[in-house]
Amino acid sequence: MTIQTTRLSDPAVRAFVAAVNHHDREAFMALLAPGATMADDGTERDLAEWTDREIFSSHGHMDVDNESDGGRRLVARYRNDTYGEMRTRWSFTVDGDGRISRFETGQA
Repeated sequence: MTIQTTRLSDPAVRAFVAAVNHHDREAFMALLAPGATMADDGTERDLAEWTDREIFSSHGHMDVDNESDGGRRLVARYRNDTYGEMRTRWSFTVDGDGRISRFETGQA
């Protein structure tokens, strides 16, 4: 059963999922700490390039099925126009200012 975005525990992660699902690049970028990093399936990626390709230009969308670690770990059905839908895992590091300094994703 999908967890409604508004019910996700961590405010930064909740805003991340909302920005992805609303295709709001400006809100998404505002959530990231300066120098934020990310990895996909264990490989470091260029954050700006990856998010453009995997989220914004391909209409990414997350349906969260499970959260743990205070809402900083998710299992979600992620879909975009390039790959269709897949079961994914997400983990987030949130800094003291409430901004995401790192996220990691990959197939679950």
